[in-house]
Amino acid sequence: MQLNYSYSTIQRRLSALRRLNGLLGFEDQTFTEDVYLTIRRLKRAKSTEQRQAVGINEDLLAEMIKAQPDTLVGKRNSLLFSLGYDFLARRSELVAIRSEDLAFTPDGALKGIVRRSKTDQYGRGRLVFGSEHSAKLLKKWLRLKPKEIQPVFCAINHGLCLDRAISDRQMNEIIKRGLVRVKRYARPSDLEVSGHSLRVGAAQDLLVKGHDMAAIMRAGGWSEPSTVARYLRFAQHNIWK
Repeated sequence: MQLNYSYSTIQRRLSALRRLNGLLGFEDQTFTEDVYLTIRRLKRAKSTEQRQAVGINEDLLAEMIKAQPDTLVGKRNSLLFSLGYDFLARRSELVAIRSEDLAFTPDGALKGIVRRSKTDQYGRGRLVFGSEHSAKLLKKWLRLKPKEIQPVFCAINHGLCLDRAISDRQMNEIIKRGLVRVKRYARPSDLEVSGHSLRVGAAQDLLVKGHDMAAIMRAGGWSEPSTVARYLRFAQHNIWK
């Protein structure tokens, strides 16, 4: 095993190898004492901490939305930032949202349905809610986007909306460019800022506002509290104040 890989990467690859051995009917040599001791040594020698993208919190989110240009792309991106934060959505969940998945509520806010996610492979769906600000941004965007185009975050080419959604990778780039507009520094790496940054920031803000773990897990569609705990580790939340 190469020592330049993180401990979590080695564990994932070992699990994949064990799965392949089982599927192909091969004798599995990964359960030997030598492999066990090697993994133990690696665990002691290497950090087991998973690297986490920085969170985009409420104040920074507002700056990013304000910095967007008054163009078709700018209005789409403003909505993407706002809904990504409000829905605590994963990249794949956000880009998959269609117009039929969203509805305005009587109080001027927004609700939607995330039809499928990493933790919901069978499509049971998750109800999500958006702020009044997101609702206003959505109304502006729907007046510009052709009604026959169902993907809310559709691709745009030369000022024209295309009948296909942006990709996960494009969402990453949009968020990075949005942050650079505000921070005025070099383009951040995936380890610094990613499509997960909106989700991380929203979870941290919910903790600071006093919401408990159950509420945060429900809002973000998490099934394991350990994952949420990792997101919340660097939240600016001083319990003594």
